[in-house]
Amino acid sequence: MKVENVLMMAKIESFEELDCWKSSKELTILIYDICESEKFKTEFFAKDQLKRAALSSMNNIAEGFGRFSNKEFIRFLNFSTASLDEVHSMILLYSELGYISDMDKIRAIEILKKSKHQTLAFIKYLRTKL
Repeated sequence: MKVENVLMMAKIESFEELDCWKSSKELTILIYDICESEKFKTEFFAKDQLKRAALSSMNNIAEGFGRFSNKEFIRFLNFSTASLDEVHSMILLYSELGYISDMDKIRAIEILKKSKHQTLAFIKYLRTKL
């Protein structure tokens, strides 16, 4: 959902309704697919770290949603954006090392940037409600 739509909604019932969570989930699924490639078969630490960072981006949104205040929610949304930066860094490195194809790199970064933009816009909105 766009921030404009958030402003019109009376109440979000579930973190699953948040576009930033949906985008982070889409990124996580792509990262899991990428980590199944032959190149990553023996790179246990690399694929584990990449998967955990991607999972963290979506799970922090969900966890923050379950908190009791917008201030706490914002804190977890900030954790999510930090995890997205971690994923971005690893995508760039593993792409350069030949573990990630250019097509997967472009797609992952596109989704990642979308999720980060949505999350930052949502943070901005929530700050107006403090």
